[in-house]
Amino acid sequence: MRQSRLLIPTLRDDPGEAEIVSHKLMLRAGLIRKVAAGVYTYLPLGLRVIRKVERIVREEMNRAGAQEILMPIAAPAELWQETGRWDFYGKELFRLKDRHERDFCLGPTHEEVITDLVRREVRSYRQLPANFYQIQTKFRDEIRPRFGLMRGREFIMKDAYSFDADETGAKESYRKMYEAYKAVFTRCGLTYRPVEADTGLIGGTFSHEFMVLADTGEDGIAVCDACEYAANVEHAEVRNATAGDACPRCAKPLRLVRGIEVGHVFMLGTKYSEKMKATYLDKQGQDQAIVMGCYGIGIGRTAAAAIEQNYDSKGIIWPAPIAPFHVHILLLADKGQTLDVALALEAELEKVGIDVLLDDRDERPGVKFNDADLIGCPYQVVIGEKGLKEGQIELKERRTGTVTKLPPADITTRLKELLGPVLN
Repeated sequence: MRQSRLLIPTLRDDPGEAEIVSHKLMLRAGLIRKVAAGVYTYLPLGLRVIRKVERIVREEMNRAGAQEILMPIAAPAELWQETGRWDFYGKELFRLKDRHERDFCLGPTHEEVITDLVRREVRSYRQLPANFYQIQTKFRDEIRPRFGLMRGREFIMKDAYSFDADETGAKESYRKMYEAYKAVFTRCGLTYRPVEADTGLIGGTFSHEFMVLADTGEDGIAVCDACEYAANVEHAEVRNATAGDACPRCAKPLRLVRGIEVGHVFMLGTKYSEKMKATYLDKQGQDQAIVMGCYGIGIGRTAAAAIEQNYDSKGIIWPAPIAPFHVHILLLADKGQTLDVALALEAELEKVGIDVLLDDRDERPGVKFNDADLIGCPYQVVIGEKGLKEGQIELKERRTGTVTKLPPADITTRLKELLGPVLN
């Protein structure tokens, strides 16, 4: 794709409104633009990252047996009143009235809506277990939205909900989602830990947060390297923990690190099904409450957390699986053989599944190099007249800065080797 035809409004300096690295770099690299407090437009590069995260999430949800649906963002107050959350959720629940003065809310989560669907459509044990998910826009009226996509009011989320006949089945559904989440964040190229956590406004009997480890993380995590135990320091077992305290599982010393929550899985039990009378007929023809779980992933937060974990003084360093493009071709002379070689290479790379951004702008080489480092595609290919006369093209790895000179004919083969795990 030609850069001259894309809206990528890069900024030289850090915006004054941005406080953390991901917010600064998403604005500077032209991924997002602010519309209102906590509300953003995704520009072409930002949307490409979002779609790649969504694709990984969708593939792992499908692999785990979940069925994709799409629920409305607006829900009638009656559903939330059934569970008591219309009042309990507080001012974060964005309430509105339609033209007939009926109360609605913009869903920050969809337990009530999905439970209503299941109580209408699932009546027999033969229809269980079932798991439904969506990738949908949510709205939560944060009192102080900040940090860009980390704490916005409008955000994209994957939320899934499992329904089982008993607690044993519910625990198995929970396990499948837990493993699916590990696969998602591993495929996104992130360093993370699942940690035991409190259930908060969602409720339920137990939960795990999936934390991307980063020095800028909002949450403290107590981890044990001996038994792989990890818990949010707000969790009852390790509340007010300090480094060196004994692990509650194996008594070995705990280590404190920072993390960014990107996913959360909850064992809900019958909290919602009992209140909303979501029941099924068992083998004896008796009504039983459905046992539920729910599972969320912040799509935008995952992209932002990836930046918090992957950047340097020059800009973003995207993990290849979620990079907006795998390769950034920098054309240093937009004419003759140089252009021909660049266009031919772009076509060849895209044919084998490698996403390419071709910088064909009429800009100085320094501007192109700075923008390329800021945008952070995993690999840069530099094509100039001098190099072509010597029969070589430069291949630069963004993370290490390593530059390799190769004949044009060898570039595709080398990039296929480097990107192999992502392309397969």
